[in-house]
Amino acid sequence: MIRKEETIMAASITTKECLRHKCSACYKQYKKKEHLIEHMRVSYHSVHQPRCGVCQKHCKSFESLREHLNGPLSKSNCSKIFLEQGCGLCLRVLDDRTSLRGHQDICRLTAPVRQGTSLLPTDLSDCYDEDRSDRGLGAIAMDCVMAGGGSDGTLDICIGICLVDEDEKLIFNTFVQPHIPITNYRHEVTGLTEERVRYAMPLKEVQEKVLKILLNGETIERLRLNGGKARLLVGHDLEHDLDCLRMNYPDHMLRDTARYTPLMKTNLVSHSLKYLTRTYLGYDIRQGVHDPYENCVSAMRLYKRMRSLNHHGLVTTLLIAPPLAQYVAHSIDSYSAKDLEKMTPDTLYELSRSNFKCWCLDSRRVMQT
Repeated sequence: MIRKEETIMAASITTKECLRHKCSACYKQYKKKEHLIEHMRVSYHSVHQPRCGVCQKHCKSFESLREHLNGPLSKSNCSKIFLEQGCGLCLRVLDDRTSLRGHQDICRLTAPVRQGTSLLPTDLSDCYDEDRSDRGLGAIAMDCVMAGGGSDGTLDICIGICLVDEDEKLIFNTFVQPHIPITNYRHEVTGLTEERVRYAMPLKEVQEKVLKILLNGETIERLRLNGGKARLLVGHDLEHDLDCLRMNYPDHMLRDTARYTPLMKTNLVSHSLKYLTRTYLGYDIRQGVHDPYENCVSAMRLYKRMRSLNHHGLVTTLLIAPPLAQYVAHSIDSYSAKDLEKMTPDTLYELSRSNFKCWCLDSRRVMQT
């Protein structure tokens, strides 16, 4: 009699477990369907999130995925397979060890040749004007060298700028004449002295040249609307660099490795460029004084690696002005609570939308313009 009751209780528990509602993306389970719906509403699951190559679990960042694969609480099956067949840089899982070795030879990059701040001023901006349409759209990477201003020398002042194209070619590099006096050249970091920057280019002229390169012959109105044929600006903590240059560039044209959700920490705090380069590209930077060319190339490589990711599935984002951009397909908010209750977890996932613009969409921008 006791055994029969135990059997009935076990069957009851099993039935309740089967009734739990499981997210098709991250596999979290909920007792009530309404809790799963709310989860899908705030989790922003999509094909653009990093996914485990073994179990296909979605993670909000590559850092979360890395913890899932080889962290202290990693899943044993995923961890075992990844240890044998996974790339520690891009976190892909290959078919076998032979494929992995070939992949790693390509995935791990060598550091760019350091130029330091001893690099002679370079200005190829005239080669990037509206008459060179053969150069296409693409992106430009930027990095600035900062000295100190103010009474205590803690105010960041731009005294050097470097621009690099997608082919890692240096197109603009110069010292910048600041708008306020420099009180600390931060020689141990910049390697610069007052003598070195004595004949620097005026800030206003630098602004004009940088904007000319980025606009690519496009109008300011079209730039603000949808970018047109203007170039994307790549860098690390671009908001800070642009602020020190006293320049503005539309947010939808910025590709900032410090603000890109998949590259951030699990708590969505930015990583340093040094960390990102070592973790995702396989080499170290900043071995000595600040090298703006090295930073530009590293940021551009990170951007291109993220852009090259092939996310399977329906991509429905229109390439129009960000304030007006809408999804062609309906989202979860388009349906009533009654209709959502009737949907399967897979259908709810299909309705879920990303809360960031994936850089893989930039390749479509080039093709459609």
